[in-house]
Amino acid sequence: MAAPELLSDEGYRADGRRPAGLRKVRARMGVFAQADGSAYIEQGNTKALAVVYGPHETRGSRGKALPDRALVNCQYSLATFSTGERRRRPHGDRQAGELALLLKQTFEAAILTRLYPRSQIDIYVQILQADGGNYCACVNAATLAVMDAGIPMRDYVCASTAGLAEDTPLADLSSPEEAAGGPRLVLALLPASGQIALLQLSARLHQERLEAALEAAGRACRALHAVLDRVVRERLREVTALLGD
Repeated sequence: MAAPELLSDEGYRADGRRPAGLRKVRARMGVFAQADGSAYIEQGNTKALAVVYGPHETRGSRGKALPDRALVNCQYSLATFSTGERRRRPHGDRQAGELALLLKQTFEAAILTRLYPRSQIDIYVQILQADGGNYCACVNAATLAVMDAGIPMRDYVCASTAGLAEDTPLADLSSPEEAAGGPRLVLALLPASGQIALLQLSARLHQERLEAALEAAGRACRALHAVLDRVVRERLREVTALLGD
């Protein structure tokens, strides 16, 4: 699909959204009783699950333990049934390793790791259905799961993609929009402070076009923050009611 086809003459995208529109978001916390924290999120047709264990004693070699902060361990996987492709996806494939590293960098910037020296926090995320913005859905699910585990963070971490249809910025790209081959920006933002936890570009962009795409992704992250915050407050009410009983 060529870039001009991403936007109709009336200014609508293929799925009926306006350029700045987000896909519908649904999320739940506390979906696994066995984990310290867990969450499930749907962003359009992309579905992600996150579970968190810890903080706990560092597993394996004692040399892995960090004397002044917690070690953040992240693992990412893509369920074999998550896309139309039925090829085998080894647990340790290269893309999974790269995304796990990005998640680790993102959450090291957000979790108050210095409160837990010589300990480990494990974050496991899995894409159950892939339809664009896989990394972003994982970040948003993991944010809820870390909060569900009661691990202090500097702020929410909210992530979104953005692209361009010629010079029009598009927020929260779907899989067909990502496959169109245009420039794609990935942003993980701490919305209260405006601190960027992660910024990735798939192609070089002129400064004005970069600023437009970055602004679109930033607005999407702040809109997602409002959604995630409602989910956290709803979970807090549920837990409080259970404790009251």
